[in-house]
Amino acid sequence: MKRIGIWLFYVVGALAIAYLALYAYALFTQPDLTPGDPIRIFRKPDAPNYSALSTSLRA
Repeated sequence: MKRIGIWLFYVVGALAIAYLALYAYALFTQPDLTPGDPIRIFRKPDAPNYSALSTSLRA
């Protein structure tokens, strides 16, 4: 039972370190945002326009 507890402790520690590494990666690789810059949302040009479709269905 003691051996399982030790391995469980190692697994939880490894998960915590992996989480912190992923957080640091996300923190340092995020795009630089400045207030007032437009938000760029990339969309396929041939994607359907669902908002235009929903306004034509209203009676």
